[in-house]
Amino acid sequence: MCTRWSSTLSSAVAALALIPLATSGTAETNTPLVHKTKYIMGTVYEIAAYDDSPSHASAAIDKAFAEIVHLDGLLSNFKPESALSRLNREASLHAVKVPADLYRVIEESLKYSKLSDGKFDITVAPLVDLWKAALRGERAPTAEEQAKARACVGYEKVKLIPPDQVEFESPCLRIDVGSIGKGYAVDRAAEILRANEIQNVLVDAGQSSIYAMGAPPGQAAWEVHLRDPSGRVDPVVMLRENSVSTSEQTPPSLLGNQTAGHIIDPENGKPLETKYVLSVVVKTGTASDALSTTLLLVGPEKGKAIVKALPDAAAIWVSAAGETETVSTGPEIRVGNAGRRESAAKRVAGNVVFSRHSERSEDPLS
Repeated sequence: MCTRWSSTLSSAVAALALIPLATSGTAETNTPLVHKTKYIMGTVYEIAAYDDSPSHASAAIDKAFAEIVHLDGLLSNFKPESALSRLNREASLHAVKVPADLYRVIEESLKYSKLSDGKFDITVAPLVDLWKAALRGERAPTAEEQAKARACVGYEKVKLIPPDQVEFESPCLRIDVGSIGKGYAVDRAAEILRANEIQNVLVDAGQSSIYAMGAPPGQAAWEVHLRDPSGRVDPVVMLRENSVSTSEQTPPSLLGNQTAGHIIDPENGKPLETKYVLSVVVKTGTASDALSTTLLLVGPEKGKAIVKALPDAAAIWVSAAGETETVSTGPEIRVGNAGRRESAAKRVAGNVVFSRHSERSEDPLS
């Protein structure tokens, strides 16, 4: 774990790999900043908190990290002893009692499956596993292999038995909560911090899901620069008591295989093909994480209709060519701010800058 305490934080704005994030503050502040990082769930979590007592903030952040570590032990597909792994082994044979957190994650996932007519589907695990060879640069699966895996997929085959049991109505069904797990962990971390009376804090899960409480000293909110593959749009959102998540397909140049990608469309069983990167702002990390995958899968036309039905939500699709599609029922996503980060770098005092620490891992929660 890495810890940094500072009464004023000064840093030049760096080029970030996923979600460039900077917050502007006053040149001088008497409120210390405590910034800690920890590698969990296959990525780097970062928590930055302003508090009059650095030791109090540090202890609260440690508790938040401990909660994320606990959740990783429940939600990981890679740990054979995890609650999720046990569920995947046994739920096709009989109803399985699961921890409350896993039950809630599955319950929330099924809501977004219904909202998206099945485009968001945590039962896509057999297809994700099938395409892993292609992700490693090996051969793509055959049509027969794809059809066999697709027959195992379907959120309707997951049966919830309140208050804490889950059963699969298919012998080959398995679930993967990588498209919602980090957002849920961000929310739980925020709950821990709030319970420990931390009021001004930012929780960042690998720069894919971020939740903000309060604001930096002298500011109304946390300023977040969203992912911009074009380098020309520079979308910006002000976060306060809400969350933003970003999804994009793995670039083919990183894979050595033009047909591969880590986001699988359950409708056709193949990696999603899209020109967009999608960012969505809503009230919780769980919702933003699930919706970011959902909206990337359905695209701008159908995605706008989904967002318009949600309170206090906003989304932006950005292409490498600088094309944008936006929708909002409340939060503002500003665009056309090229050069803001350069000017922010000249005002360095009071800025918080997170740079990406790790590339995508094999962990499904990454």
